[in-house]
Amino acid sequence: MTANIGTIDRIIRIVAGLALLAWAAFFDGPLWAWIGVLPLATGLLQVCPAYSLLGVNTCGMKK
Repeated sequence: MTANIGTIDRIIRIVAGLALLAWAAFFDGPLWAWIGVLPLATGLLQVCPAYSLLGVNTCGMKK
């Protein structure tokens, strides 16, 4: 899998994922807040399956 997530996009995904997970785990957030696993995983792996399907690449690397 080729990286398709750039630095800024990656930081936003990781922060949003951690915020959602913290809300769910420590502040009695709703059940849907566990969806934070997805942006966290895509941010850490630097690969977004939706971006691949849509042909989006924020990484800035040339193919």
